[in-house]
Amino acid sequence: MPSQEIKKDNQGTVDNPHDLVVVGAGPAALSAAIYTSREDIKTVLFEKGAIGGLAAVTDWVDNYPGFAKGISGLELSDAMQSQAERFGAKIELGEVQSVSSADKLKKIMTTEGDIYARAVLVATGSEYRKIGVPGEEEFYARGVHYCATCDGAFYRDKRLVVVGGGNSAVQESMFLTRFTSHINVLVRGPKFRASEILVHEIEKFKNKITVHFNTTTDEIVGQDSKVQKVVGTDKISGEKVEFPTDGVFVFVGLDPNTGFLAGSGVELDENKFVKSDQKLMTNIPGIFVAGDVRSGATLQIASASGEGATAALMIREYLESMERDHEPRPVHV
Repeated sequence: MPSQEIKKDNQGTVDNPHDLVVVGAGPAALSAAIYTSREDIKTVLFEKGAIGGLAAVTDWVDNYPGFAKGISGLELSDAMQSQAERFGAKIELGEVQSVSSADKLKKIMTTEGDIYARAVLVATGSEYRKIGVPGEEEFYARGVHYCATCDGAFYRDKRLVVVGGGNSAVQESMFLTRFTSHINVLVRGPKFRASEILVHEIEKFKNKITVHFNTTTDEIVGQDSKVQKVVGTDKISGEKVEFPTDGVFVFVGLDPNTGFLAGSGVELDENKFVKSDQKLMTNIPGIFVAGDVRSGATLQIASASGEGATAALMIREYLESMERDHEPRPVHV
């Protein structure tokens, strides 16, 4: 890299832009930042929520390479953050509201003001999907939850209902047995959509978990800010069914955090995940994507971290091409 000194400036102005702005601070974002910062690529991450993303609120990660006995999601996230910051990455708490092209740069509008960068990495991950039934919003965080790690301990020796039939629903139901006295799992379809190994695992919890297939979730009912029951429909008989409960945990999938890309020109798929090429670049030159927000992602922490590393290498290549075609990018000191 050229060895030209510049004035130290973390503001990301037009005259002194960041090399890279990363939107998000989950595993993909932090992995990318480790690589880019280590190579003297001036990197700043913007995160509106928890550093580590959904990984930070995952109770236990058993399949991340290098941890034979597993590791808590929070501990893994903290380690990634510390490593990225050791190499000079800056993490800012704030929300990115839009991204647009500004001549040869990218303009990033944030709640903390506008900043500029030569490249942008979208690594915003996803958020928990809602089921959209009466009572869900009313009792949110007062009996309706989406994170077993965050809220499961509030239900020691209580009854719970879990809604969902995929991997997350099965995994989190088993985790919740640490606290609850009994769980009714409501699965809309005739069988689980989870992997076979998880289906076999949940069968070991029959003393605490009862699974109800072909059962819809129609309404969450409560009184005085407390959930009392879930009303559903048995799709086979057509009859209404009720499940008394102290709380409801919903695990029906994730929605990508791509709202801020409206008007950016970045192409999304039919489910609003970000499309990319083999180099993890979007259809807009200089805007890259990695992790759970990318169309086709496998939604695993390990693969998100790998994508972050790959994106970092592709961003380095892109920045080097900018140097060849335009004025050199200065070394940051």
